[in-house]
Amino acid sequence: MTDAAPPVVRPRRSCLAVPGSNPRFLEKAQRLPADMVFLDLEDACAPAAKEGARALVVKALNEGDWGDRVRAVRVNDWTTHWTYRDVITVVEGAGDRLDCLLLPKTQDAQQVVALDLLLTQIERATGLPVGRIGIEAQLENARGLLNVEEIAAASPRLQTLVFGPADLMASIRMRTLAVGEQPPGYPADAYHHILMSILLAARAHGLQAIDGPYLQIRDADGFRAAAGRSAALGFDGKWVLHPDQIELANEIYAPSQEDYDHAELILDAYAHATSAAGGARGAVMLGEEMIDEASRKMALVVAGQGRAAGLRRTSVFTPPEG
Repeated sequence: MTDAAPPVVRPRRSCLAVPGSNPRFLEKAQRLPADMVFLDLEDACAPAAKEGARALVVKALNEGDWGDRVRAVRVNDWTTHWTYRDVITVVEGAGDRLDCLLLPKTQDAQQVVALDLLLTQIERATGLPVGRIGIEAQLENARGLLNVEEIAAASPRLQTLVFGPADLMASIRMRTLAVGEQPPGYPADAYHHILMSILLAARAHGLQAIDGPYLQIRDADGFRAAAGRSAALGFDGKWVLHPDQIELANEIYAPSQEDYDHAELILDAYAHATSAAGGARGAVMLGEEMIDEASRKMALVVAGQGRAAGLRRTSVFTPPEG
């Protein structure tokens, strides 16, 4: 056991969807404070616009100023005839400016393996570092959800599992048209099992878990409620469809300043207690709170989230005398 911090993970609190066929939106997205931006070649592009959108996406990646945000492209799913050309065009054209590809409607592990193999061939052919470009798998139907464990283990390129609520709702014939809202007449959280299945598979394989979009873009209270549920479970972030949702997501999926400070104090107090100077104890009091190894593990999570979100400590640990 050590007191080392967990590896720095790039935050994905807010994952902004940007239509790949809209030059104005592609330019505007570069100025917005989203942690991640994905340029969409799938549902946000009409069929007639998909092929032309590839060139717009490559141009935006190469010429745009995306700062340190995560840059992704959502390609079309493997059941279409667009997928392979999406991948080849984008990676050959802007692979050095790309962090990951988002694979929609992922149904089984073999679809992830196929994307991994295609990426590897392109990287070797173009001289890009093999394995650097990651994969995000979006789960959008019953088959994908049932195979979530195998999907999560399918490739070392995998970085996140993403919930796709609209297609999944259609897949299981949920009786509602309000994406992101609870279905009327159901007395509990209809998405709890789905979200927990995705979260458990993600965490078992060291991946991030991202909640899907909330389509009522003017309803801040509704967005806050929906995001708050998945954030409480442990999700890392949520898709956002409008600039007004970005700051909400950044706030909801980051720890509060109070919780972050408390987590850092727990780490400092436990590190001191287990050291020779602190008496090499396995449990210690921090104020009125008893902390131990389990406390340290929980504090590492919150502290890591706070650091990734750019929070700065406002408290200092003072070792007890004697």
